Amino acid sequence: MKIFAAKETKRGEQRVALTPSVVEKLVQLGAHVSVERGFGQSVNWDDASWESAGAEVKQDSKDGYAQADIVVSLNPPEPTVLDHLNHNAILISFFDPFDNTQLVSALARKRLSGLCMELIPRTTYAQKMDALSSQASLAGYAAVLIAAERINKVLPMMTTPAGTIAPGRVFVIGVGVAGLQAIATAKRLGARVEAYDTRPVVEEQVRSLGARFVKIDVGETGQTEQGYAKALTEEQLERQRRQMARYCANSDIVITTAQVFGRRAPRIVTDDMIAGMKPGSVVVDLAASTGGNVEGTVVDQEVLRHGVLLVGNGNFAGEVALDASQMYASNVFNLIAHAWDKEAARLVLDPEDDVIGTCLLTHEGDIRHPGIREAVEGST
Repeated sequence: MKIFAAKETKRGEQRVALTPSVVEKLVQLGAHVSVERGFGQSVNWDDASWESAGAEVKQDSKDGYAQADIVVSLNPPEPTVLDHLNHNAILISFFDPFDNTQLVSALARKRLSGLCMELIPRTTYAQKMDALSSQASLAGYAAVLIAAERINKVLPMMTTPAGTIAPGRVFVIGVGVAGLQAIATAKRLGARVEAYDTRPVVEEQVRSLGARFVKIDVGETGQTEQGYAKALTEEQLERQRRQMARYCANSDIVITTAQVFGRRAPRIVTDDMIAGMKPGSVVVDLAASTGGNVEGTVVDQEVLRHGVLLVGNGNFAGEVALDASQMYASNVFNLIAHAWDKEAARLVLDPEDDVIGTCLLTHEGDIRHPGIREAVEGST
């Protein structure tokens, strides 16, 4: 089978979907791999790197799309890309399917199969394919470094001849993959860290990283089967905000990570809470690209509000593009290897397979995920 990867077209994107080491592994499986000319330059891989790994370098992406059985990308493909693909081609990518309903509809209409990286199951076996988690972990790390660079004080406690400097205070809201990495990174930098999540079950994880778990009573909470926090009611969110305000006021850095797949990010930090923070503080909103946890956040911008800097980067993982590319490419390879028929040297899409059946967004003209299918039908 022929696998093709083109340069990402999203503005500011430096990550790439494949790496030379992963190309070598794909070639060993029996695949023919090609990339667009200039692919990987953003992370310092030149065309010779791909050729040395066994890939063909295509001068024109249209030629690559036309010959490909499998197209690998990181961001959702442009709709025009679909016009160049073979009948029954397979696309592997993040699709952001609830917001890209027209793209999903076009995939089904053209009978293209889409393996959606957002739909990889949150199981122990599938962890090596879980690109959402790999990118979220790097996003949590980058968020702390960005905040540390913007803040007007040091994070670790320092004892100097001129006196002792108290450690910076970091408050992490949401203890998923990104939140845990943010906690760990802030602790490594010497900050005093507090963290909150609606799921009491994560308290032990927070404490194991040396941070203090904040307990806020919002009533009954829980998590989904895949480990995500369940969405709170508006009444619960208001109770949460009232109790959380004092922790934000005492913090130098606040990092919010709460996102709900398929829904707008919950509003957690209000304008009043920001107004109560110390001037010079920094709030980093990891959910900026899905609506934002923080009132006043602007995606891909840094905004000063009440003397507090709000950071709304829409692609935190892209701040460490080399490692993010390596992790994503590894996730993609593990997914391909899982479904690869070695004897036939081809990818087999088995809807009954626990992994493929879960992340197979479109196949043979059908939109297979009920919630996404409903969203597509509701948008027409």
